[in-house]
Amino acid sequence: MPDYPLDSVPDATPQTMPAPGDKSLLDSSFDVLVIGAGPTGLSCAIEAKRAGLRTVLVDKGCVCNSLFHYPSHMTFFTTSELLEIGEIPFPSPNAKPGRNEALEYYRQVAAHYKLDVRQYQRVERVDGADGVFSVHLIDRFGRTNVLLARKLIVATGYYDIPNYCGMPGENLSKVHHYYDDPHPYFGTDVLVIGGKNSAAIAALELWRHGARVTLVHRGPEMHRHVKYWIKPDIENRIKNSEIRACFNSRVIEITPDSATIETPTGREVLPNHFVFALTGYRPDFTFLESMGVRFEGPDRQPVCNPETLESNVPGIYLAGVIVAGSRTNEIFIENGRFHGKQIARALISN
Repeated sequence: MPDYPLDSVPDATPQTMPAPGDKSLLDSSFDVLVIGAGPTGLSCAIEAKRAGLRTVLVDKGCVCNSLFHYPSHMTFFTTSELLEIGEIPFPSPNAKPGRNEALEYYRQVAAHYKLDVRQYQRVERVDGADGVFSVHLIDRFGRTNVLLARKLIVATGYYDIPNYCGMPGENLSKVHHYYDDPHPYFGTDVLVIGGKNSAAIAALELWRHGARVTLVHRGPEMHRHVKYWIKPDIENRIKNSEIRACFNSRVIEITPDSATIETPTGREVLPNHFVFALTGYRPDFTFLESMGVRFEGPDRQPVCNPETLESNVPGIYLAGVIVAGSRTNEIFIENGRFHGKQIARALISN
């Protein structure tokens, strides 16, 4: 990895990298720092470590934090071999593995490669430049820390920031933007907002576990991207009036005891106990912009070399779904897991 003159590095804190024989900062300075410890981030760290680079990962939550917050009974849309990283087999007795199987697999892979993962460390800001980046962290108790790295890989995914609807009452405690488990909603009236996979899965699970479910979607029908084995299920439940669906409709207000929706035939007040606003998620564009990453086009795709995945900011590489900007349905674990090898090749060439 190349060294850079320190007087050319703006706002680097601290201003020096340790000498090769200096052990005093060994636990705080690295060749590569990966932001995000999901499957793609883990894959990037594995490939960097294989290339002989001193590597660390940081994540504001646990390992595979986004997967951890998926519905507890979720089944992946793909087979286990397409979720494998680090050339470690993912054995599963099921045609499509579940969330808990995946979490177990990725934990075992991280342990196998002895990855240095700093969990529950939120990145507050990044200073410096290529060769000497200072990554400022804050933990759950407000304590701060600074790690130094010559190169950064950003693999933060997109699941942490919901697409808020903006209607009055969305901040009430009865409103959730993530669906986990159906049990707490047995015997209650639940409103599900959305028309894609997350909304369809939640509506079906809630109904099957004793909730009275109404689904509201601004489109004329369930979205065409709903998975082929889920779409007929949700459509049949709607057809049989087991789940009520209000299409071409939108929620305009939520109160503690009800929600008001605008339908083609006028406004309607629906009594309910809980609301799941499952209207999608987006990458943290603000965080990328704070580091100087530029975006192009209506889908806000970050400027990125397609061969090396280095952004317009020298030394900052992008991996996983954030490479696609707002087009979050184009990159998944299945293809994002290969980004680590692309980046590792670029780092070795440097």
